[in-house]
Amino acid sequence: LPADIVIIGVPYFANQSVEPEIERVIGDQVRAEFQSKGKYRVQPDEGGVDGLLTGAVTSVELRATAYTPERLPSAFAIIVTANVEFKNMRDNESVIWSNPSFRVSDEYQVTTDNTLTDVTAFFTQNPNAKERLPKRFARDVVTAIFEAF
Repeated sequence: LPADIVIIGVPYFANQSVEPEIERVIGDQVRAEFQSKGKYRVQPDEGGVDGLLTGAVTSVELRATAYTPERLPSAFAIIVTANVEFKNMRDNESVIWSNPSFRVSDEYQVTTDNTLTDVTAFFTQNPNAKERLPKRFARDVVTAIFEAF
């Protein structure tokens, strides 16, 4: 990142998906991922920041990816798509990285109810998925931003 970016703001993303609270979990994980880089101060708002990451979760999808011999799903992919933008607030709010369709997916095996049809039910029955997927999203988005420099 440019050397003058020291304080990074990561407010909660907008949530345009049907999955409640996903923007909160993703925002917390993205802040933690930036913080893990060591040299940045990260805050959950826009006030007085040098860099600003904003976004909107546009969809969260559940797709069966493997099936049992009885043709019931045995694995699912959860796909999160978001419109994400990182701005240099010290340089006239210039956009230094953006991806209007940033996509992260993660696959999960199911051993209990393989008749799930929506993401909320899946997260309820598989709580580790609601933690693992936002961590992956955070790692991937922060890595993409850093790789742009």
